Amino acid sequence: MDTSPSAPPAEPLTVPLTQEQQEIRRTLRELLAERAGPPANRAATATPEGYDTALWAHLSATPGLAGLALPEEYGGAGRGPAELALACEETGRALAPTPLLATTVLAAPLLAALGTPAQRAELLPRIAAGGLTCALAVPTALALALGLTGDNTAGDWSGGGRAGGIQAARATDGGGWRLYGEAAQVIDGHSAGLLLVAAHAGGFARSRTLLFLVPADAPGLVRTREPALDVTRTRATVQFRDTEAELLGEEPADVLGALAATGRAAAVMLAAEAVGAAGAALDRAVGHLGPRAHAARHRLADLYVQVEAARALTYCAAREPGPGPDGGPLALAHALEALRATADESHAWEGEAHLCFRRAASDELLFGPARRLRARAAERTGIFGEEAA
Repeated sequence: MDTSPSAPPAEPLTVPLTQEQQEIRRTLRELLAERAGPPANRAATATPEGYDTALWAHLSATPGLAGLALPEEYGGAGRGPAELALACEETGRALAPTPLLATTVLAAPLLAALGTPAQRAELLPRIAAGGLTCALAVPTALALALGLTGDNTAGDWSGGGRAGGIQAARATDGGGWRLYGEAAQVIDGHSAGLLLVAAHAGGFARSRTLLFLVPADAPGLVRTREPALDVTRTRATVQFRDTEAELLGEEPADVLGALAATGRAAAVMLAAEAVGAAGAALDRAVGHLGPRAHAARHRLADLYVQVEAARALTYCAAREPGPGPDGGPLALAHALEALRATADESHAWEGEAHLCFRRAASDELLFGPARRLRARAAERTGIFGEEAA
């Protein structure tokens, strides 16, 4: 195989795949190439949902994307983080707008970790079948709530005291909960069929953060789609005006721990998406290179190494036992920087580079920035001193 700077290998060198994983990649790449090209993506983002509902139904049915990592007892495929990361790399490669991040990566693990048996039995099969989409609504920076850029047990980010954030109070009749407040920058918040809402409860006496379930048709729920830097990641402002809600799981529950574990896993999937987008941009740039200067070929070769390093870190993090230390956030930091660098270099040769810029910038705003991801990982692993909680 020719591995000169002008002809990087078509397939990654750093990530050996099993036959099953190769089949997942092949199936998704062919399907997305057929139905999620730039024109189709633009049309999908212009719909009220912000994505192609027919494509999502097909992805959920044929490759089983919506339930890829859910247990088989709930209708899922029972695959692990490596397979889900591979799927995210392919959707990132196509920059396809789908509910994968909000529903499968962020919401489903929280439902599986904290839900009661009845809640899991009701909701997870619907998610696996592609019939229910979800969104995670938090009243402050999503990166902090997920423990990616700071300790989510420090401070009252969900809204401490009597005001601010999202407040949860027992209904006056004692039969449930009511929510008050607002969350911004909620991914897929305007279209999701179910919201998972992080809210502050207990006032000063029993201050704690809980997660609640709010269906899309709940009275007092107001959802407004907002302009987004990355149009393939729809955002919404969600208001709760005396909105009835159901507690996710039972008290006591380690909600903050579940959010942090979800954040570490989500970072791997976000890194896989960024690696996929960077790899596709680099491929297009190489394809348009032609007889350009030798220096340009060397720059692309350097970018190839950067993308492959980010890919290797991503799959190493995906294969860590259990929740792992902080491989996910570190991989995400490298992947976002690789995506930025690739978009910057390739914009002269291909017209989709601006979409890569927007994806990288948007993900840094929501889940980073890269320097804070690294700083938090260093803090947790004790590189510069005592290990953090």
